[in-house]
This record gives sequence, structure tokens and C-alpha cells, in this order.
Amino acid sequence: MSGWDDLDRELDAWRAAGKTATFWWRDDDAVAPTLALDRLLDFHRRHRIPVALAVIPARAEPALAVHLAGAPDVTVVQHGWAHLNHAPPGRPKAELGADRPVAFVLGELARGMIALDRLFGASWLKMLVPPHNRIVPELARALPQAGYSGLSTHNPRRGTIPGLVQVNTHIDIMEWTTTRAFLGEAPSLALAVAHLAARREGRVDAAEPTGLLTHHLAHDEAAWAFTDRFLARTAAHPTTRYLDPRAIFGGA
Repeated sequence: MSGWDDLDRELDAWRAAGKTATFWWRDDDAVAPTLALDRLLDFHRRHRIPVALAVIPARAEPALAVHLAGAPDVTVVQHGWAHLNHAPPGRPKAELGADRPVAFVLGELARGMIALDRLFGASWLKMLVPPHNRIVPELARALPQAGYSGLSTHNPRRGTIPGLVQVNTHIDIMEWTTTRAFLGEAPSLALAVAHLAARREGRVDAAEPTGLLTHHLAHDEAAWAFTDRFLARTAAHPTTRYLDPRAIFGGA
């Protein structure tokens, strides 16, 4: 387990090495304007940190597009199609898994692209966030031909797909297996320190920015407090930089 001092020491190690610790921020499951979304947008504005907002196309309401019209630094990306689980009982949850034909799933994703086009026009980023952070490799390889420039799941990236930028998240602050609540301050910080240290030491891809993953609709007060403090603490350190999702994924 780690504390805030451990995070500071790791960032200081980056500074001593003459390196910049890059971060990015992704929030999942947006469908409509809510008080929770407004709280997320307040964090985004106060800390001046760009955020990728993963929107579920099949459930997204027109009011969401109106609500985000005045937030140019919020980048809308596609969160699957309907965020449904198609895995059989006993298997990890997945909407984009191996249990349905790739061509059929691509058809659903195309419906999602059309839905987001109708809501957000050309302003949304053609980047896919698979629900439950799982996607079958055959489907991932087909994404560039389907019109996507980027893909984001969870954990350090391995390998590349031609024509596709993959940048994942590494700090999921929610515990989904049992409690579906905040993971906790110490384990969340441990995830951050572990990925930063692995990047600095060359044990994972050092060029992949460390990704914070939040879920505004699922947060309790402890999760909100941690997110606020983490954004403030990391953004204030002289060796860190938060990257705009469009700068990360837009140039594929």
C-alpha cells in the first residue's frame, strides 16, 4: 500500500531523472446531465485538466450534448454500444468479447458511431472504450478499418495495432468485484506509484501516460474526495503534465 508521500517521492524521482511524468484522465459511463456529472466537470474546470468522457451511445440523451456544448476541453469518446454483458455465466463481463461474431459487433459499434454523430456532430473523438475494459483481439484489429483512430482499455499496453493508437488507464479507483465502491486511498495510490515506477524503470512502455479512471455515476464521497486531491496533487508537481485526449488519440 502507498500514501501521498510515496506518490510525491516517485514524482521526485522522475524529476531527478530529468523526465516528465505524463498523465491523462478518462471517466466512463456518461449518458445524461446529472449532479454527479456536474461535479466531475467542476473538477475539470478547477484543476484545468482535460478529460475524456466515455459516452454510452445507445443510452445517451440529447440533453447531454447540450450540457457539454460549453465544455470544449471535455472530449467525448465512444463507450461500446449499450454497455451490456454478453459473456456466458461464470465468464468475465464483456460487451465486445468473443461470444458474438465480429461482424455483428462491428455493426453495433457502427450504430453507436451514428448515434454519437447525431448528438455531437464532428466534435467527438473516434476513440473506442470497451465496456468492462475488454475487447477480443480480432475485433480490436478491425477497428482502424471501421473508422476508429484510438482504443483505450485498462492496464499497461502490450504490442501495437497498425493505424490505431492505444493508450490505457492504470488507476481504476473503483472496486468492482465485490463492493462496487471506492477502492480506497492507499490501494489507489499504490496503483499510481506502481505504474509510474514501472515506466521510469523501463518495465512497461514508458511513453504510455499514466491513466486515471473514474466513474462519476458510481462515486461515493470518499471517491470524490480522492479524485479531487489526486488531480490537485499531481497537477501541482513541477515534473507532471496532463495530456489532452485529442493530442493522444487524434493523430493516429
